Amino acid sequence: MTVSYLGAAADVAAVDAALRDFFTERRAEAEALGPDLAAMVAELEGYVLRGGKRIRPAFAWLGWLGAGGDPHDPAATAVLSACAGFELLHAACLIHDDIIDASRTRRGHPAAHVAYAERHRARRFSGDPDAFGTGTAILIGDLALIWADVLVRASGLSADAHARVSPVWCAVRSEVMYGQLLDLVSQASDDEDVDAALRVDQYKTASYTVERPLQFGAAIAGADADLVAAYRAFGADIGIAFQLRDDLLGVFGDPTVTGKPSGDDLREGKRTVLLATALERADAHDPADAAFLRATVGTDLSDEELARARAILVGVGAVEHIEGQIALRFDRAMAVLAASTATSAAKHQLAEMAIKATQRAQ
Repeated sequence: MTVSYLGAAADVAAVDAALRDFFTERRAEAEALGPDLAAMVAELEGYVLRGGKRIRPAFAWLGWLGAGGDPHDPAATAVLSACAGFELLHAACLIHDDIIDASRTRRGHPAAHVAYAERHRARRFSGDPDAFGTGTAILIGDLALIWADVLVRASGLSADAHARVSPVWCAVRSEVMYGQLLDLVSQASDDEDVDAALRVDQYKTASYTVERPLQFGAAIAGADADLVAAYRAFGADIGIAFQLRDDLLGVFGDPTVTGKPSGDDLREGKRTVLLATALERADAHDPADAAFLRATVGTDLSDEELARARAILVGVGAVEHIEGQIALRFDRAMAVLAASTATSAAKHQLAEMAIKATQRAQ
């Protein structure tokens, strides 16, 4: 495998190189089974490599560096390849999430189930195009989940490193599914509890975005318990702050930047901490606003309804509260990081990533 860069942080080009090498092998397997399967694998490859910030592999890489990993060690190539497995796990989650949420776009392009339905129509296949698109995307998402495990196991890590990292890798895959299931139940039951929404954020986002990737890298390096505990505390706060920022962008974000329609979270009826906070405050101060939110969230809001819903979120102080929670968690995470035994270079990079994760516009 050729890696373009192994410096203070795993840049996008380096992770993409690892993923391209992996897909080259998978493409050869698919081509042996026929052009249709090869085309679907190519679609998955494009989905994975098209856009994305590679946040999860970068946190895993920095977890390793911060625990004393040497980027110039020949073993670093195997570490980077293992870290890239998080990107396939992420792709699986996104593909399935878009089906669950009935989202039409992802990163400015058709969501996977939409793209496969369009392929059905273009090829003039028999049957329902949407059912074909959904079924194909479910299987392709499953394939990405399986291949994430293949990539980690085939990365070239030593037997000892594999033994240390295996429990972490098992935990993160389970936890993200717990989060998806909790989210699905929360949305279907119209759960309005702030703590329930936070629990979804912890498992669906914080665990596999920051906390477990850092622990994953630390486990490869054989880090001590104190550093692992610091990483997990830092990761939990930054991961939740990341999701809280995502909640704000899902309502107020610029679609030309986020790649998703403006206000999509409200139309989809997502049971976010932002919405739960707004309902709690509106119930206490303006029942009419609370009634409006309950009547319109989860429906195809008109532009006027969307504007009013946004105004309510701001007016009841929910947006200000969420911004305060982001700042609180960021400051707390920075204090934990500063007091940790992570290397100074990794601390600097982790601080930069925390800023980008919590103050982003997409």
